[in-house]
Amino acid sequence: MAHPCSDPNGWAWPLAQQQRHLNQCWALECDIDPMILRARHLRHQGALPQASCVEQELLPLF
Repeated sequence: MAHPCSDPNGWAWPLAQQQRHLNQCWALECDIDPMILRARHLRHQGALPQASCVEQELLPLF
């Protein structure tokens, strides 16, 4: 089975195409908690301190 990020000839997708594919996959994650998606989005944007704050809210209380 071919790797999902390669074409039939075995060459890797260009970075821009990989980015589009990743964004399309993220759009399909409708069953994931919105806070998790928010943390991922912040990390993707490079907002690491904000992402860490959101992730802290997701930690179990016990």
